[in-house]
Amino acid sequence: MANTPFDPSTHPHRRVNPLTNEHVLVSPHRTKRPWQGQTEPPQAVNLPRHDPQCYLCPGNERAGGLRNDVYESTYNFVNDYAAVLPPPGPIAPPSPHPLLTTEPVQGGCDVIVFHPRHDLTLARLSLEEIGTVIEQWCAIYQTRGTQEGIEYVQIFENKGAMMGCSNPHPHGQAWSLSVVPTLPATELANLAKYCLSDPAPSAAPRGPKNRPCLLCEYAHFEIGVPHDTGRVVFKNEHWVALVPWWAIWPFEILLLPYKRHVPSISHLTANEKDSFAQILSNVTKRYDNLFSCSFAYSMGIHQRPVPRPESAALISDEEDEENVAHLHLHFAPPLLRSASVRKFLVGFELMGEPQRDLTPEQAAQRLRDCSEVHYLDDAVEP
Repeated sequence: MANTPFDPSTHPHRRVNPLTNEHVLVSPHRTKRPWQGQTEPPQAVNLPRHDPQCYLCPGNERAGGLRNDVYESTYNFVNDYAAVLPPPGPIAPPSPHPLLTTEPVQGGCDVIVFHPRHDLTLARLSLEEIGTVIEQWCAIYQTRGTQEGIEYVQIFENKGAMMGCSNPHPHGQAWSLSVVPTLPATELANLAKYCLSDPAPSAAPRGPKNRPCLLCEYAHFEIGVPHDTGRVVFKNEHWVALVPWWAIWPFEILLLPYKRHVPSISHLTANEKDSFAQILSNVTKRYDNLFSCSFAYSMGIHQRPVPRPESAALISDEEDEENVAHLHLHFAPPLLRSASVRKFLVGFELMGEPQRDLTPEQAAQRLRDCSEVHYLDDAVEP
């Protein structure tokens, strides 16, 4: 074996995620492992256009007793069961020991309903309707992110019961906190570190003060890899969707603008928003088409923690240190072999480090091979 040439599609190896400095163990030889473990029930696809028992459908009463508006587009409201509460909050008691600290957290949680129809996910919405969702994300990021005491706004979507989604009506959430959470804080620290480094010159877009941007550099490299062997799934005028080199989840996708450095959704131009809607539609359709099911995932937007306050209006974009962030979306889907077999982060992955069987390159090829026409639309006879 010592004289056998290394083949990343066959031999076990580790890859590092430069955003988190964490490793993933890749074991491609395990893809033939038999599976006699848990299988998931099929995701419901024949949902009604309106469910009178749904807490999110127009005009219905929510679990907390309030009633939804009879809305006709996107709709947002304060979460009836928010994970954090508005300021001011109580002061934490003295710590009983230096190892046992308590840090109060305040903020707010919003629910963002994508569409009045109960049966339409992002994959089934028109580009115009997805554009309306993007505008709602922008509005909440701007509104919540400029409130006093808010240091971070996390926009996300959990799709599918296996990802903990409590309601099948298409919706996402935005949690606004008085602290920057662990994962985005780690990413921002590594983006800042790379910004101050001196990598080899390239034609990639540059970040603040003409310094290098880790994600601009990464996207530029991936786009240059030959399509049939690379990790890019889809690319349009402004955005690229790819299975990252360091992917943990079987069909994980990193989605980001690649033509210029973009700190947040507030920085997007009208054309970039149109391309954003197009690539969201394309990626979610490919996901559903992979196993001909409503494909479950968790998706989150990582960007500048909050918009730049008006008090900093005299500071240029180049001088704004928080602009080291580069807008990107993480898609973490659990399905592995079929619509009923999912990946579990257990055992070695909890106690050691994450591990995957299917290589990111193989996953990207599988997704590239999927149609851009949704399988339910394709099945409809003319």
